[in-house]
Amino acid sequence: MKRLPIGIQTFEKLVGEGFAYVDKTRFVADLGEEGGGYYFLSRPRRFGKSLFLSTIKAAFEGKRDLFRGLYLENNWDWEQTNPVIQVSFGAGMVRSVDELRDTLEEILIRNCRHHAIDSLASPSLKGRFLELIELVNAKYSRPVVVLVDEYDKPILDSIHKTDLAVAIREELKNIYSVLKEGDPYIQLVFITGVSKFSKVSLFSGLNNLKDMTIDKRYSSLCGYTQQELEEVFVEYLDGVDLDAVQAWYNGYSWLGEAVYNPFDVLLYLDTGEFLSYWFETGTPSFLVQLLRRGRYAIPDIERFEAGEEIVGSFEIEDISVETLLFQAGYLTLKKAEQIGTFRRYELGYPNLEVKSSLCSSILTDLCRDRVAKTRNQSRLLDAFMENDFGKMEEVFHSFFASIPGEWLRENQTAGYEAYYASVVYCYFAATGIDVCPERHSNKGRLDLTVRFQDRIYVIEFKVVEQSGPGKALEQIRNKGYAEQFVGQEVYLVGVEFSSEEKNIVLFEWERR
Repeated sequence: MKRLPIGIQTFEKLVGEGFAYVDKTRFVADLGEEGGGYYFLSRPRRFGKSLFLSTIKAAFEGKRDLFRGLYLENNWDWEQTNPVIQVSFGAGMVRSVDELRDTLEEILIRNCRHHAIDSLASPSLKGRFLELIELVNAKYSRPVVVLVDEYDKPILDSIHKTDLAVAIREELKNIYSVLKEGDPYIQLVFITGVSKFSKVSLFSGLNNLKDMTIDKRYSSLCGYTQQELEEVFVEYLDGVDLDAVQAWYNGYSWLGEAVYNPFDVLLYLDTGEFLSYWFETGTPSFLVQLLRRGRYAIPDIERFEAGEEIVGSFEIEDISVETLLFQAGYLTLKKAEQIGTFRRYELGYPNLEVKSSLCSSILTDLCRDRVAKTRNQSRLLDAFMENDFGKMEEVFHSFFASIPGEWLRENQTAGYEAYYASVVYCYFAATGIDVCPERHSNKGRLDLTVRFQDRIYVIEFKVVEQSGPGKALEQIRNKGYAEQFVGQEVYLVGVEFSSEEKNIVLFEWERR
């Protein structure tokens, strides 16, 4: 049984030490067939970007023995090799422009040492980078391959500090401009990162930069497809509920075949436990703060339409929370549609892990009291397992009682149904209960649909100061929201809040 490659980011180590490997070398072959060029790929953290760059490096350096039995072995020109310059910002944090310059200096020194170059004479960092490319090209009499990993991490480290992030961006822009100047000496440039800043921001002049991010041909370049999981890791799948694994960890898509996050699925195969492995390696505190500051209706994240401005690039000075959610991996592309000159996308959560974990983080920010939050989640599960509406009402009261009063006073959306629906939705989603917001019927849209075991709960929210008492359940009846669930055990639930009392004032239900 081959070992699981947990945390292995070096291709040479992975195949040389007998780890299981999902063969992605056909994508490297594509680069060879195109004769080089300039490429960019954005993927969420821990998705295998560094491993792919390491695979490119081994191929261009001519290490054929590493590729025995893989696609590239018989689909590559092993007679030609190219020297490789590596630039990676994956390790550590950059907390100032000076730290960025120190990091860049260290990167240049490592590359000089690797290629046995004594020193670089240029007085500027930019000049020394270009000098390195020229010297490496001259030494081997071959054009250079430049691999840039986590190109944006120094910016993202300080994304919550706009002035610093802008200063770091400008420093990086100066360095990356070398890639255009060094074109006569370069065979291939491959750049990876989490986010996608505009070409004007960071890659000015690289008009030939091919963006592979949203291209169905490269959707599975990083990550594991269902077939790859079942074929490569078959020895680990005995007795495994593949449907559950798929629901928890699959679902990332860039308009092609959906994939698993490798980090998640490898740790699951190792432990056999369904846990939020990927999510817990990064704290989306900045995103949660943006959602709260922007008074975002959280159920809207479940599924929404966007244009190119959302799935495309963004600027530090004008951050779209939807774009960050997508590029960071909390949302994924469900489908795309071209209508005339307008292209629209449907985005949503990739899987259960991301949905429940993100909503849990939002709840923690809302409640501040982690103990109360956990207690409420446990009681919510008990209420639904027992189908006890009295307990449900008590739990709903507890939801809002656990939110600090000063937060409610500051939040200008507290008088609107969307705010209350967001809190309830987050509790359901964070607990792992199947909840769907804004479900469409032929007579309108209901607020929440909850599926638990074999039962369905149709839930409508109202604010009494706006609609008057008793309107929530009445609307479910009058609109016939439950008619789409013919033949199933369905319960109608009307929940009414008071923006003055900051809590529920009416909780009604009936079985259809």
